Amino acid sequence: MKVSSKGEYALRALLVLGEHHGRVISIQEISDKTLVTVSYLEQILLKLKKLGYLESKRGTNGGYILKRETRDINIGEVIRVLEGPLSPMGCASITKYEPCQLEPSCQLKPLWSLVRDTIAYVLDQATLEDLLENRLTLNKGDDFLAFKRTN
Repeated sequence: MKVSSKGEYALRALLVLGEHHGRVISIQEISDKTLVTVSYLEQILLKLKKLGYLESKRGTNGGYILKRETRDINIGEVIRVLEGPLSPMGCASITKYEPCQLEPSCQLKPLWSLVRDTIAYVLDQATLEDLLENRLTLNKGDDFLAFKRTN
């Protein structure tokens, strides 16, 4: 899985809007805070609006506002709708499965499936509120790194 600039910038924009939850923020202000051009941001914000994350307001005091509570915006969902499957390889994808030449004896598929499941687990546990509150940390376990939400 590779997050494109579209996914990265969408999360940046959501963070800006989340920091000012309940307030309409102009596209220029979002651009200034995210360092994303207004023209590219327009495309991203329109997509987020169509997906039900944002509302837009027209006029001199126009801009964008979150349509959902920050705790109800799941990062895994946002990434999937903008970027597609989380799997690093098609043979491990659940939604866009593509067989490889070595199947069914491929010894790498379990690794790619584990990577997919780990990415999905972390992203699906995270909300916009968690990011805003800086509550996501990696906690080293006995045998592997485990995701932990701190308070």
